[in-house]
Amino acid sequence: MTTTPRIFCIGRNYAAHIEELGHVDDGECLVFMKPASCITPVGSPIRLPRNRGEVHFEAEMTVRLGRDAEGGLDPGDALAHIDAIGLGLDLTLRDAQNALRARGAPWELCKAFDGAAPLGPWQPFAGQELQALQFTCTVNGEGRQHAHTAQMLFPVTRLLHILAQTWALRAGDIVYTGTPAGVGALQPGDTITLSGASLGEASWTCR
Repeated sequence: MTTTPRIFCIGRNYAAHIEELGHVDDGECLVFMKPASCITPVGSPIRLPRNRGEVHFEAEMTVRLGRDAEGGLDPGDALAHIDAIGLGLDLTLRDAQNALRARGAPWELCKAFDGAAPLGPWQPFAGQELQALQFTCTVNGEGRQHAHTAQMLFPVTRLLHILAQTWALRAGDIVYTGTPAGVGALQPGDTITLSGASLGEASWTCR
């Protein structure tokens, strides 16, 4: 495994989330990246940026590659490259994102700040049907997001195929596969919990 994994993130992969943000589904997913400094493991607090506007949570299924994929990756072979699955949060400075989007600017300032990718414990991938999983997100015990991966517009195998067209994927690379509807702002003191059969459970407290 690489000690400094790349974190690939997918936007526009659940129709209801596209709608809740007031966007139009153009038939394409978005791809952006976060550095490894974004990872916040379980047991560490989520440190919310101050004076940057609202920080929104976006719960996502994550997958980790277990071996390299050189020279592209056919969707039919993609599952053989996955060794673990789990859950994570794509934290977003929403006010900053709206301003960047209005200017047509890149998203690093709203998506790639330190600690912006809380990551739960990995679960072994043993051939589970990745488009038949469910997970939930609660904040202070209140249900906020519920996802069924069958609702993904781009299944995991297609996402890996898309990524492999641009990058030589490496063992240890992580993919955040998109968020369902229900995103919202976090406040200091909030406890956010992700859970799903086959995907594990993870919880963080915000500071």
